[in-house]
Amino acid sequence: MAQFTIEIADEDVNRVLNAMAKNYNRPDTVVDDNGVEVDNPETVAQFANRIVRQFLAENVKAYEVKEAKRVAAEQANANANPDIRDPFLP
Repeated sequence: MAQFTIEIADEDVNRVLNAMAKNYNRPDTVVDDNGVEVDNPETVAQFANRIVRQFLAENVKAYEVKEAKRVAAEQANANANPDIRDPFLP
């Protein structure tokens, strides 16, 4: 599988990860299977990585749906003029 990587300056990593965590509402705690509130086991870095992958996947889907609609509309438009005649008119 191909890899897509980015580089973030060492001094900016925490800023970027914390901003993503806050902007995308990462909870500090979660409720476990026993109903007990615990520290979120997904690290901020794991959360940010998941959000970036989700962002990319959603953008690919949105583009492909938009493109499929465009192609379907072009095809429908090309076939939009059926041959309909009045047999009593020359």
